[in-house]
Amino acid sequence: ITDEEAGKYAVLSDILGDEDHLGDMDFKVTGTSKGITACQMDIKVKGLSMKVLTEALNQAKDGREHILGEILKVIDAPADDYKEHAPRIISFTVPTDSIGAIIGPGGKIIQEIQAETETNISIDEVDGKGVVEISSANKAAIDAAEKRVKDIAFPPQIDIGAVYEGKIKTVVPYGAFVEILPGQDGLLHISEYDWKRVENSSDVFKEGELIKFKVTGKDPKTGKVKLSRKVLIPRPERKENAPQG
Repeated sequence: ITDEEAGKYAVLSDILGDEDHLGDMDFKVTGTSKGITACQMDIKVKGLSMKVLTEALNQAKDGREHILGEILKVIDAPADDYKEHAPRIISFTVPTDSIGAIIGPGGKIIQEIQAETETNISIDEVDGKGVVEISSANKAAIDAAEKRVKDIAFPPQIDIGAVYEGKIKTVVPYGAFVEILPGQDGLLHISEYDWKRVENSSDVFKEGELIKFKVTGKDPKTGKVKLSRKVLIPRPERKENAPQG
C-alpha cells in the first residue's frame, strides 16, 4: 500500500486474496526452501522502486519459509503415491500393430477390460505410436487394466509343458477355445477333456468358466497351441478281465 503524497508505503503479507482489491500491488511468490519457482505481479501504480521490490521479496521469503516449516511438522516428505482411492490417470505407449488386438472386433476386448476392471480406457495413434490412457478412482483397478492391455500389446511367451488357468472363450462341438494368456487362445480338443469319452462338449464346459490345463505342444501345420486337461487328471486303472469259469 502506498501514499504517494507522503512518500510512505507498507508491504503486507496476505494469503487470502484481499490485496487484489485493496492493495496497489498484487505480488504472488511461490517456491521451496531453496528458492523461488514462480511469481506473478499486478500493480496499480506507475512503478516500483528497487527498495520496495527487495523488501517484498524478502518478506515473501520469510512467509514462505514459515509456511513450509508448519507443513514439515505434519509431513516431512512427499508421499510415495496417492491414496488408494484417489482419482488418477496413467498413459503409456504400445506398438501400433497391437491397437487392433487391444480394441478387439467391434470393441469387444477393450469393453470387456473396462467392464471387468471398472476403468475408462482410450487408445489413439499418435506419431506412429499407440497412446493408451487409463483412468479410474482406484489404483488397483488401473493396475489390473494396465496389465491386461500390456499383456496383449507385449504378449508373454507361452511355455510348452506349462500348466495354466484360463477362461473358456468359446465352446464348439469339437472342443473349446481357452484363453491361455490375455490375447492368446488355444484349442482344447474334446478328446483332451477327460480320459473317458465325452459325447457333447457343452455338457462339460460353459463359456466364461475357469479351468486348469496343460500346454502340450503346437500343431505343426497351423502353428496353433494344443491343450490338454485330461493329463492333469489321474488316469483310471484298467479293469482286468474277469476270470473265466
